[in-house]
Amino acid sequence: MSTGQRRSALSYIPGLKDNAVLKLIIFTASAYMMLALSWAVIMIVYVGNGEVFNTYFLSNISLTSVHQFSTHWWTVLTYGWFQQPNSFMELLSSMLWLYCFGSVVQMLVGGRQIAPLFTYALIAGGLFYMLAQLLPGKAGMVMPAFLGARAGIMAMAIAAITLTPHYRFYLTETFSVPLMGVVIVFSALMIYGSGFNIPILALLLAGGAAGFAYIRLLKAGYRLGEWPYKLIDKLESTVTPSEQPKVKRKGNTISMYQPRKGISQYTIDDILDKINQKGYNSLSREEKDILLRAGKE
Repeated sequence: MSTGQRRSALSYIPGLKDNAVLKLIIFTASAYMMLALSWAVIMIVYVGNGEVFNTYFLSNISLTSVHQFSTHWWTVLTYGWFQQPNSFMELLSSMLWLYCFGSVVQMLVGGRQIAPLFTYALIAGGLFYMLAQLLPGKAGMVMPAFLGARAGIMAMAIAAITLTPHYRFYLTETFSVPLMGVVIVFSALMIYGSGFNIPILALLLAGGAAGFAYIRLLKAGYRLGEWPYKLIDKLESTVTPSEQPKVKRKGNTISMYQPRKGISQYTIDDILDKINQKGYNSLSREEKDILLRAGKE
């Protein structure tokens, strides 16, 4: 079998316009750079006084104590888009994991599901992080300020194996790594890196549960990620002049271009079953095109 027939999802890299995972990574990296620059400026201006940065920046974007939730409720969303200013290597590893799992999800269900899935997972993880602090004793102890996209990445990992548990990454012509194994290694690293802190473990569990639930609901026909796009489309339609429908002439007759018919869920399910049984590289060019078009609908 030729190399071109055995490419993994990591070799299926669409351009920036259609690559929601890459856009998410760029956005997160930009947020990190802005936070790191703010930290550097404050450390220079206030001669190394980190309390100013903690008071005016970290306290307003990071997960902290559950007792501050009523006045800082928005942090259950903002914490996942930033990293600590001095943790570039953690940012780099997080983005590599995100692309590893996100590329599989994007390939199978389309880029429009990436940002909603990631965002819902952050919210679920943040809420469970707060709830876990209500446990008695040391079980509910938390870090001074928690930042990072662990919940969102865990959601991508679980979403990927929910879609295609038997998928394999082909690193060479004859050597491949099972997606399930990669997810297990990633999960073990996340658990070990949490220091077995209960609120962080609750955050990871909630993120994974959000990824599983999102895909199951998507398969059942519930498109939880469509409303932001519909809202944007509606706002754009209010400021964009309506276009006249295109027509084509055949002799003396005029016929309207009909919109392309939607792809049935049965077709998508058959393709996903084929991926589960034989891998993505077993798909024909037509089946890959169907997946790509379905993701853009």
